[in-house]
Amino acid sequence: MLFKLRLPKTLHWVLNLMVVFLLMFTLQRFITFIAFKPDGKLLSDHIPSFLLGLRYDLRWISFILLPLVVASFFREWSPFYSEQTKKFWTWYLAIATFFIFFFFAADFGCFSYNKTRLNASALNFAEDPGISAAMLWQSYPIIWMVAGLVLSVLLIRNMFRKLHGQVSLKTQGKAIQYDRKWFLATALFLAMIAYGRIGSQPLKWNAAFTYSDSFKSYLALNPLQNFFSTLKFRKPQFSESKAKELFPVMAGLMDLDRDNFSYNRVIHPSSNSLSSRPNIVLVLCESFSMYKSSLSGNALNTTPFFQSIADSSIFFTHCFTPHFSTARGLFATLTGIPDVQLSKFSSRNPEAIHQHTIINDFKGYQKFYFLGGSPSFNNFEGLVKNISGVDLITEGKFKSKPVNVWGISDMDLLKEANSVFSKQKNPFFAIIQTADNHRPFTIPDGDKEFQKQAPLPAELEKWGFETVEEYNAFRYFDFSIKHFIEAAKNESYFKNTIFVFIGDHGVSGNAKAVYPSVWTDERLTEEHVPFIIYAPELLPPQKRSEVVSQIDVLPTLAGIAGQTYLNTTLGKDLLQNNGREHYAFTIAHDEGRIGIVSNHFYFTKNLNFNKEELHQLNNEVTYSKSQLDSIQRKLSEIATAYYETAKYMLINNKPVGNLKHP
Repeated sequence: MLFKLRLPKTLHWVLNLMVVFLLMFTLQRFITFIAFKPDGKLLSDHIPSFLLGLRYDLRWISFILLPLVVASFFREWSPFYSEQTKKFWTWYLAIATFFIFFFFAADFGCFSYNKTRLNASALNFAEDPGISAAMLWQSYPIIWMVAGLVLSVLLIRNMFRKLHGQVSLKTQGKAIQYDRKWFLATALFLAMIAYGRIGSQPLKWNAAFTYSDSFKSYLALNPLQNFFSTLKFRKPQFSESKAKELFPVMAGLMDLDRDNFSYNRVIHPSSNSLSSRPNIVLVLCESFSMYKSSLSGNALNTTPFFQSIADSSIFFTHCFTPHFSTARGLFATLTGIPDVQLSKFSSRNPEAIHQHTIINDFKGYQKFYFLGGSPSFNNFEGLVKNISGVDLITEGKFKSKPVNVWGISDMDLLKEANSVFSKQKNPFFAIIQTADNHRPFTIPDGDKEFQKQAPLPAELEKWGFETVEEYNAFRYFDFSIKHFIEAAKNESYFKNTIFVFIGDHGVSGNAKAVYPSVWTDERLTEEHVPFIIYAPELLPPQKRSEVVSQIDVLPTLAGIAGQTYLNTTLGKDLLQNNGREHYAFTIAHDEGRIGIVSNHFYFTKNLNFNKEELHQLNNEVTYSKSQLDSIQRKLSEIATAYYETAKYMLINNKPVGNLKHP
């Protein structure tokens, strides 16, 4: 039929190439579905995702083939004009295929680790190429992966050459004329496909998020489309007018003066604050998911030590980080601001890196920051240096030897921190940032006391773990903390020290064995972390079930320690909340979705189009439709207020100098 249309040889080849590329893209989407589909999901339920994905794929195939068609408008550039042009275009297609396969591989890795498609946030790790490359090298068989990628591309190029030969053979003697009108028509056709839809607006990446199911949305996305579309979010944007408009909402939540657009308030010690000037040891725990720990009732009992100290601690069972990622978690903890900049860490943003932090109001305290590896990763160093006079004890300053790309082991890090603390004569505030519970999940060979375990794969999956390496790394972190606390008890500083443990973020995964399905389906597992304040000589134990946030850590510690401090952001003292309702703000950067967790609901709304959802976290109370509508309107306003305020604060929470204590 095609030969009867008398199409030029080049266009016959282009049609064959379009089929080949379409098969590549479709196969990649099927592999993604098979590898990552949630339990109980059927292929038939995801047909709309495949159809939308087909439109995304066709537009990128058109981008690849358009140069060939347009160039062939001039006969001497046609791939059938000479051996040189044939070689040029087959190498062009091979390079394009390498580019596509590279994005496929990166997308697969991103989905495997973060449960999200590849996007411009990946450039955050490209800004630390050495560390990122070392992490990949230690976590994955890179040589075999690259070899497989190169071999695949060479095989594909050979197939392109064979298709070229087949077209030449089939058209030989057909007397097909070179006619420019066919090239013009084909170029217009490909341009229409690249546009993606009929209407005034082209097909956009966020069309995928109109589905009510996040996996359906991710399945529809094309990794190239998603990556290049989200590049525009790497620059900070805020609206002072929107922040001012929503200020009354935040003022009501934070007990501010509604008539004065300022978030600054000086907080004085309460009557039940400590007067002993306690030391603070704040441990930011890598990937410390609540549902994976014994504290949630997880039957694999991964954190028996944390379970043992919970009853003698102030333990918040419903603490949420605003977002996923270590850099964002450190930022939110130190500043009290959710890092709401899309596709770029604020620690990497020169406009946002200089921030006020409550730690500077701990007068007379020595400040420490411990990290087993390089503080340049994600510019942790630049962020931490907002703490005046902080002593960075990081890579190159330890006696212990590194075990992987993240530096020395958590066990050695905590041992060396304890050695520093034991020598202090003045009160100190220390941040310890752990890393072992992260790929490549290294457990030092020399630590013979720790015994690895190997539960059955079905048990691991049921209780939220993907691999036995991840499971043992989680256990090893608990083991390291146990040794740290036992060693600290033998030192004089222990009795007047507050030890704080909070996850930098959680990890999405299957938590249905311990929590209602909404936690897994809506990825609350990504933000739900333990928050433990352990000071058995100083504080009476409490088990608190209200919803709290990572941004509340520093105000709460300053309140306990009896510090007068200047609070300029969104965190609050959880032990002096005066009966107000508790909320935790969340943001899923890749989806453009913000949310609010309350004691009974999880509300989400999308920033790119009008989509709101209200999920009940438990079924203890039955609500009428009018009640649910009222709750949704309220939480929608609160979510927007948090988001716009945080955007404003990222650029406007500059250091304000020393607070004058009365």
